[in-house]
Amino acid sequence: MGRLVFLFACSLLLLVAAASTPSAAIVEHTFHVQNLTLNRLCNRQVITAVNGSFPGPRIRVLEGDTLIVHVFNKSPYNLTIHWHGVFQILSGWADGPSMVTQCPIRPGNKYTYKFKIIKQEGTLWWHAHASALRATVYGALIIRPRTGNSYPFPKPYMEVPILLGEWWNANIVDIQNNALALGRGPNVSDAYTINGWPGDLYPCSTNQMYKLKVVRGKTYLLRIINAALDNQLFYKIANHKMTVVAVDACYTNRYVTDVVAIAPGQTVDVLLTADQPLGSYYMAARAYASAFGIVPFDNSTTRGVIVYDGAASSTTPVVPVLPAFNDTPTAHKFYSNLTSLAGGPHCDPVPVKVDHKMFVTIGLALEICPSNTTCQGPFNVTKLSAAMNNQSFVPPTGLSMLQAFFFNVGGVYTTDFPARPPVQFDYTNASINSNLSLLFAPKGTKTTKLKFNSTVEMVLQNTAILGAENHPMHLHGFDFHVLAQGFGNYNPATDTNKFNLFDPQRRNTIAVPVGGWAVIRFVANNPGVWFMHCHLDAHLPIGLATAFVVENGPTPATTLPPPPADLPLC
Repeated sequence: MGRLVFLFACSLLLLVAAASTPSAAIVEHTFHVQNLTLNRLCNRQVITAVNGSFPGPRIRVLEGDTLIVHVFNKSPYNLTIHWHGVFQILSGWADGPSMVTQCPIRPGNKYTYKFKIIKQEGTLWWHAHASALRATVYGALIIRPRTGNSYPFPKPYMEVPILLGEWWNANIVDIQNNALALGRGPNVSDAYTINGWPGDLYPCSTNQMYKLKVVRGKTYLLRIINAALDNQLFYKIANHKMTVVAVDACYTNRYVTDVVAIAPGQTVDVLLTADQPLGSYYMAARAYASAFGIVPFDNSTTRGVIVYDGAASSTTPVVPVLPAFNDTPTAHKFYSNLTSLAGGPHCDPVPVKVDHKMFVTIGLALEICPSNTTCQGPFNVTKLSAAMNNQSFVPPTGLSMLQAFFFNVGGVYTTDFPARPPVQFDYTNASINSNLSLLFAPKGTKTTKLKFNSTVEMVLQNTAILGAENHPMHLHGFDFHVLAQGFGNYNPATDTNKFNLFDPQRRNTIAVPVGGWAVIRFVANNPGVWFMHCHLDAHLPIGLATAFVVENGPTPATTLPPPPADLPLC
């Protein structure tokens, strides 16, 4: 009898333990990517979209879930999908950048992305990573805590994605192809959008404006995503403060602000309390143009409106005062004042020992216009290019870099990307543009090879070649600690004293200050090939990129598995 009671008690304990252990789920979606005709800005425009919606489907998962997305490419273009900011631990085949981790999905074909969400909570997003299709092929990826866990801030009344984007009254793929052929920058957008709507400042758009109804006294979690191709943005809500609680799916110490600066690729989570008198209040976004006067940009403003429940319908919305286009002090104040929530969920401490140090210049460059062609780049005999450490990245054509890594195929990439610029110069001094030898960057597919679990510290140094600009640099496969950032040329003798080694913000995309620098640090604990590039779409196809090849670890649990059977072939 005693033995039966003991066995019953053990079984009961096991049932209780199983019931109290959060269970991970499989979340499955199907994406049909095809043409969609929309009316915007007095025009009917055909775009590439997912499941007939713009922006695309919103994906919600819990930390620990496995996400499966079946992508059917019914568009006329080669396509991949990138899950921006997802670590892809041992699932690099699902990361998505074309010719880096996979060959593109050809029209009429399909591919299934499968990966687990590990040690991440907050707001990420997904977007096309081939050609300029991410102008319209994108959507939110929201990761909530596991069942039984909670946010490290009071639970909001409602969660609201705010996707900031751009709109063209033309085919964006044609625009990019034309710009590349002529060697100049692409045409600027015709409008900015909030959740796909341009707002009432644009032609034929009075009734094409995003509207958010709120209850006075309630607090809302706004999940802000900059999905624009080529513009950093200021975002503001009239008469309201916002409290930042996370960036790039990493929790932050609370930071109160009346304006958010957000670069393409970045996400910012803010708490908004509806604490103003009943009425209507515009939210608005417009460009932060760091290269103001040098690089053309869309100088229009998109607006949405917040309407308090019970407000009179005749109320005229209050208008926010946005920063000037070139208000670098406001942008830098926001970017540099964020800190991570030390001790918060999934917050790893800053690694102290550094194994691999790099100093990398980033910026524009030139290439000679091919014979018998017409170029509209600088001097009319060149095409715009871009480079990191004077190396302009060119993706392979016959095999993806990750396939070459896994199958040990040579000739696809090299591992001799320079850890320092080949020539040292006064990086942020505009007089360097008179030195022609600094303006031209050789083309190649050069990477950096890293030992598994090694720690990398990288100084990202902007240059003034062809004009200084704030460059948003995105690293696939990892978050990194932003130890410090500033203006001018990085000086290790003095700037290392500015390192925050206690609670630096963690990001997957860093807006390197215009005419300045940033220092990042990360642990290469995920085998595979990981892309690093500028998230200004105009700069990626002309070479502002590189990649890291992380070796396999010492055990099967730290080794990249074989590719899926349906991996697209070139």
